[in-house]
Amino acid sequence: MKAIQITKPFEIKIIEKEKPVRKDGEALLKVLYCGICGADVASFTGNQPFTSYPRIPGHEFSAQIVEIDENDAGFKVGDVITCNPYFNCGECYACRRGLVNACHDNQTMGVQRDGSFQEYITMPVERLIDGKGLSAEQLALIEPFSISAHALSRAEIKQGDNLLIMGAGPIGLFALIKAKSMGARVAVADLIESRLNLAEEYGAELVINSKTDDINEKCSAFTNGQGFDVCVEACGLPVTFLSCIEQAAHGANVILIGNGKKETTFVHSVILKKELNIFGSRNAYTKDFKTLIDLVSSGKVDITKMISGVYEAENAEKAFNSLANNDGSLAKLVIKFSDAD
Repeated sequence: MKAIQITKPFEIKIIEKEKPVRKDGEALLKVLYCGICGADVASFTGNQPFTSYPRIPGHEFSAQIVEIDENDAGFKVGDVITCNPYFNCGECYACRRGLVNACHDNQTMGVQRDGSFQEYITMPVERLIDGKGLSAEQLALIEPFSISAHALSRAEIKQGDNLLIMGAGPIGLFALIKAKSMGARVAVADLIESRLNLAEEYGAELVINSKTDDINEKCSAFTNGQGFDVCVEACGLPVTFLSCIEQAAHGANVILIGNGKKETTFVHSVILKKELNIFGSRNAYTKDFKTLIDLVSSGKVDITKMISGVYEAENAEKAFNSLANNDGSLAKLVIKFSDAD
């Protein structure tokens, strides 16, 4: 079978490898569509500290079951599904407390272990998630959606809360969709007008161009000078983290999704003064995937508007180069491996 392999930074090859053979308790899956994650792009550009080479990327995917034994979950050959791609050890302190998403030895597909950018993969049956009739393209977007949804679950969000999202990339936009489904009034800030336009399409009550707008003035008017009940940092930058702290109301929740790579220096007494709650977020739970599949199945949101382009597998390097040089106008790029039978 064919697989897409990052052999070293900025080099991708289509390789031939043996089709996997499933073990007891596993299913053999035909991969359909794969989304390219920011972590995959970081592996491609040599900026992913957890990746070794060569590496097959990918953990945002849909697949069709080719082989499976009778199982309690009722999965059968032909089902179109997605999967939980975060492998946990089951033995560390986090796992023993049920925090499997924060396993000390977490191995995410495509990062610490080979991923889904290949024609066939095997997966433990307990990691399969029923697609409930969603299209292969929709299911390939559920994993990044789950990252945002899990982050929002870290803090209480109530109907009518004022919520600020710093960053309108895919993760920020998915956070917007989830926040709207929870009844929040959402403001989104970004530097790129096309992203803000998409945020408006997804229901943001306020969009702020951080380059041209007075963010303090806009935020104050939106919250009647009270600040935001919840601030979501979805960029991983010092300036956006500090903006969240500044725009947060007293007693607010600040949620960090963006994976920062730079140190942030600030006087932390503002956290004490405002009595802020600051939450980190990592990966997601299987229940997050299931909740979002139900949400998308309801027809209330169209997450496929997030897809900026679909590439055939042989054009994967072109897709990766496009994202590596993204001026911000691209949201999700998807690799097509196969159609469902």
